[in-house]
Amino acid sequence: MVRTREEGGVVRDDSRVRAGRALRLSLLIALALLFLIPFYLLVRNGLSSESDITSPEWTFFPSSLRWGNIKELFDDTSVPFARSLLNSSLIAVATTLGTLLLASLAGYGLARIPYRHANKVFFAILGTLMVPASVTFVPTFVLVSSLGWVSTMRGLIVPTLFSAFACFIFRQYFLGFPRELEDAARVDGLGYWRTYWQVVVPNSRPVFAAVGTIVFIGAWNSFLWPLVIGQDRDSWTVQVALSSFTTSQVIRLHELFVAAAVSIVPLLVVFLFFQRWIVAGVERSGIDD
Repeated sequence: MVRTREEGGVVRDDSRVRAGRALRLSLLIALALLFLIPFYLLVRNGLSSESDITSPEWTFFPSSLRWGNIKELFDDTSVPFARSLLNSSLIAVATTLGTLLLASLAGYGLARIPYRHANKVFFAILGTLMVPASVTFVPTFVLVSSLGWVSTMRGLIVPTLFSAFACFIFRQYFLGFPRELEDAARVDGLGYWRTYWQVVVPNSRPVFAAVGTIVFIGAWNSFLWPLVIGQDRDSWTVQVALSSFTTSQVIRLHELFVAAAVSIVPLLVVFLFFQRWIVAGVERSGIDD
């Protein structure tokens, strides 16, 4: 006999409820395993030899895990991977902090400071999102080169500091920010700058965390601009270093895979730390005026 229960006047079948939960759980487990496949391949191939990676006979894990591949990666003098990790960390952190500061200031100004051309400026900023990066790539390189910033941290960081997308997110978020808090700050004699810094920023942590995470991941994964600007090996980033393991002269698959596995660790740490704020920050930003 099928057991039922009554909730709010509606009779529900317990067996169907349990079946639905089991189906959802099975689907989530299947999707999680599918998502983890690339990470498994990185670890598996990173701890294998070249022959194990290219062998036609597939094994879940090689017979012997070569933990020495990690040491070999950092001891390889042809690719300064440790230096590349440091460069990517500095670039990603500086780009994230600079973008958060500039984009949040621009977004707050467009959302709160009275100015009759504010909407025109906002739409002009949005218009830059429709311009392909390839169109501005050469002029930006010419400008950076004329300033003598090739193979320098300034050349790698400064041109990427402002993000129109981040400005859009902040502007939309600040449009819905409680005006009562800002009015109370002005009663206490605070101007726009102190209101922004002492009231708005502390109460906007979710959107700052969400945008910061997106910007950090984008800066860490950037390849083309660091490849062109970082012409000196000491200015290589992680992505440029990864590309050097496969050239027309040599292919070092085990080092490539272990380097890729090491390079995603900072991204996983940042994402796991800020994941609860990412969705909340984007949802609160809204898309309406």
